[in-house]
Amino acid sequence: MLEAKLSELEARARRELQAASTPEQLERVRVEILGRKGELAEISKGLGKLPPEERARVGKLLNSVKQTLEQILEQRKAAFEAAATQARLQAEWVDFTLPAPPPPLGHLHPISRIQAEIEDVFTSLGFTVLDGPEVETEYNNFDALNIPADHPARDMQDTFWLTDGNLLRTHTSPVQVRGMLKHGAPLRMIAPGRVFRNEEVDASHEHTFYQLEGMMIDREVSVAHLVYFMKTMLSAVFHREVTVRLRPGYFPFVEPGFELEVQCLLCGGAGCPVCKYGGWVEQLGCGLVHPNVLRMSGIDPDEWNGFAFGLGLTRLVMMRYGIDDIRYLQSGDLRFLNQF
Repeated sequence: MLEAKLSELEARARRELQAASTPEQLERVRVEILGRKGELAEISKGLGKLPPEERARVGKLLNSVKQTLEQILEQRKAAFEAAATQARLQAEWVDFTLPAPPPPLGHLHPISRIQAEIEDVFTSLGFTVLDGPEVETEYNNFDALNIPADHPARDMQDTFWLTDGNLLRTHTSPVQVRGMLKHGAPLRMIAPGRVFRNEEVDASHEHTFYQLEGMMIDREVSVAHLVYFMKTMLSAVFHREVTVRLRPGYFPFVEPGFELEVQCLLCGGAGCPVCKYGGWVEQLGCGLVHPNVLRMSGIDPDEWNGFAFGLGLTRLVMMRYGIDDIRYLQSGDLRFLNQF
């Protein structure tokens, strides 16, 4: 009876060992058949009840079955190990004759992208892009722009003064002064760049940010020219036609001075939280160049006049992309920058 049971167990164990498709299934079959509490061990416990002659015969058969199954088990283990090794080698294989992969490509910062778009618009209109130093003289930053000595902008809370009497420019307007002195009139120029203010940093204020100034000097320049160029620029930046309006504003270097506002692009002027329910969003300061500014730069205000404007390039980027915290832009956080 034990012989028949052994033959049946061997046949079934062969099938299960061959059918195992994973090392875990193979181990389960081993434990059930060949383990210390497996079926072969149970059969082995019954040998003591058999007569001596039959005990020897059945014992010999049991050992033969066990050796056969263990051999099949080792063959299956070896097959699984070989397959795993092959898969690992395939995954780790490197063809050293292939060229190295190129480094990952970066992309332009959102401020650089908007700046390039604005530069393209103005250069197509005949403007020149000028640059100037970030460390400026007090004369270029204030005096030559008709900013009197007692103007609040000269206060230490706004300006980073250096020990040599110079300062970190508080706006890009000094480039207008340098442009007039170097090129004279007529002149069409813009000046994008980094500026510095001694301000407490929060979600809407930074001590380092970007502006863009522009100026056009020619004969018989009017406010209509100013409005045309501002609408052209803003429509290109926002990729849609914009409606603008001028409101009186005071800036020492222009007369008359204006605050240019854009009809809210989100609500179309109906009123929303972004425009504080007024329908309009203040965008930039502008006006006709003050005669004193022209005169101090060697240009005769009786012969020439012009317009000038200045906008916060950083704020424009925030509006374009819906960024609600100015600190993201210079954080260096790739999680933020990779969105652009």
